[in-house]
Amino acid sequence: MSGSEGGTDRKVTFGEVFGVAEFRAVFATTLLAEIGDFMSKAAVTALVFFVTDSVPLAAAAFAVSYAPWAVGGPLLTALADRLPYRAVMVTSDALRAAIISLVAVVAVTLLPSTTAAAADGVPPAIWLIISLLFLESLLAPPALAARSAILPLMLEGDRVTLGIALSQTGRQGAQVSGYMAGALIAITDPAIALAINAAIYALNALIVRLGVRHRPPALSAEQRGHLLHETTEGFRVVFGTPTLRAIAIVVFALMLFSIVPEGLAIGWAEELTEDDPARRGLYQGLILIAHPLGSVLAALLIVRLLRPAVRTRLVRYFAVAAPLALVPAVLEPGVAVVVAMTMISGMVLAGTLPTLNGIFVQILHHGYRARAFGVMNSGMQILQGGAVLAVGAIVGIGVLPLPVVVGLWSAAGVVLMLVLTSRWPSADVFTDAIASAQAANQAALADAEKRTVTQ
Repeated sequence: MSGSEGGTDRKVTFGEVFGVAEFRAVFATTLLAEIGDFMSKAAVTALVFFVTDSVPLAAAAFAVSYAPWAVGGPLLTALADRLPYRAVMVTSDALRAAIISLVAVVAVTLLPSTTAAAADGVPPAIWLIISLLFLESLLAPPALAARSAILPLMLEGDRVTLGIALSQTGRQGAQVSGYMAGALIAITDPAIALAINAAIYALNALIVRLGVRHRPPALSAEQRGHLLHETTEGFRVVFGTPTLRAIAIVVFALMLFSIVPEGLAIGWAEELTEDDPARRGLYQGLILIAHPLGSVLAALLIVRLLRPAVRTRLVRYFAVAAPLALVPAVLEPGVAVVVAMTMISGMVLAGTLPTLNGIFVQILHHGYRARAFGVMNSGMQILQGGAVLAVGAIVGIGVLPLPVVVGLWSAAGVVLMLVLTSRWPSADVFTDAIASAQAANQAALADAEKRTVTQ
């Protein structure tokens, strides 16, 4: 795959990306949102486990944020192409701030009086909190689709790849701080983490409104059809384009394994601290941050220091290594090894996803980015949530210990990735697809600017 300028395989610098003011605004709000989200996720998961003493129910609380992608993700993301991207981001963040504030109020007012009833069943406050979090999560698809679709309008060529890598690395760094903070805060009061998350969403709405310029919708009124038809078009573009389909299948397969240690962190920490329960919160935090910390250590080095062509060649090897790193879990190792292998899995995954994302968005035609993002992110979220629920349910059966289940699950992932990467397209195929899309997109953007001037 060639670089962005003059057909060269040139490495893009951080300064070229951060020199774009709009990107700085989007980057900052992405980091803030991730910190708040993962604080809430760690706190709520721990809270549910403490109240119910159930690994499957704690896994369900972790996975609830993925559910909206299953029930309407592609349809919700299709809205982002119909509306100005900035408006979608601002509105979504403002509404999420309101809902999370309500969740915090419920946690403060209801949980103290219902925790004692846990022995008689799941307290009603737990179901109410999970329901509100599901409602809040419905706003994520259009907001994330708008953020993804606007990046190629801010950054060109391989700057997009580095911009995606920076955003992903920032998110992983935010996970580190958010997960650890949430796990530790949950020991005293999970409502604090929820209140912080609500404040962050309110701040983000303001930053995006002031820091990102207005752009017309990707689809003009004349181009719009039925929303369901437009959603279907997103699936057609992703799975009907050979290069996009190849990327989608590999990314989806990776999601089945990378999330498992995080989703089961509280149960894993419980097993590791049977003799010292006081360390449970610390061990949960360590397992939660291991994967994102590995991504932080690797993503910038791989994307910044390796030429695009080298990154593309390494994709197939990194894809196999991601589940392979988790196979040693079958030996039921201590926390140090659990953290190490999870970190290694995060590192090799960080060498895969930014490259695939960068190629993917450059192949997409303007007007389909939000919908294609909806298809991809819906698939990723559904598979991540499904993997956590599946492994949690297997653990709940009680036949095998949690670490053994994780190791066997990951071994199956190695076999799957070997099969998929054996059919990976050549670099020239991706280069030709990008060149074709760039020509089409230049014409589409020129037409959009003309429409804006005449309105």
